Amino acid sequence: MFKIAFAAAFMGAALVAAPAFAQTPSAPAPASSIERTYPSPTAFIASTVTVPAGTELIFLSGQLPDVADTTAPAGTVAAYGDTETQAASTFAKIERLLATRGLTMGDVVSMTVYLMAAPGSDRMDFTGMMKAYGKYFGTPEQPNRPSRSTVQVAGLAGPGFLVEIEVTAARTPAARAH
Repeated sequence: MFKIAFAAAFMGAALVAAPAFAQTPSAPAPASSIERTYPSPTAFIASTVTVPAGTELIFLSGQLPDVADTTAPAGTVAAYGDTETQAASTFAKIERLLATRGLTMGDVVSMTVYLMAAPGSDRMDFTGMMKAYGKYFGTPEQPNRPSRSTVQVAGLAGPGFLVEIEVTAARTPAARAH
């Protein structure tokens, strides 16, 4: 719960960590499957994710966006785009990397999002990141949502980057057999 409480407090979000008895389970799950609980049916993130023994864990290193505008000067925000554009590019890259392992975004169980404030701003663009996130998580086609922390950082790996995202995905033995 620390990660969730920290993320909510840091972002000034209205989400308050509820006691465990108030959590909304995703659905009754067999003991050998991944179980997620949400603070409400429409929450953007899971309060808890329980991964059973024997589950294969796949850790993706932090991913950065691809260049969005090849005509913009290299290493600038203009080259990579605003936070929403960068987040969308980064989520698409994560989706492609997961696919190489036979996984989908629905297999993501944990996520850390690092955001920088755009030049001239003192706050990260959480709304822009969420617009991209909402296209991959909690949709009718892909209802799973990971546990997640989102933090503002002072810098990323290179100039022009506003977004870096790392994820952990999980696959149960039953899912590997398919």
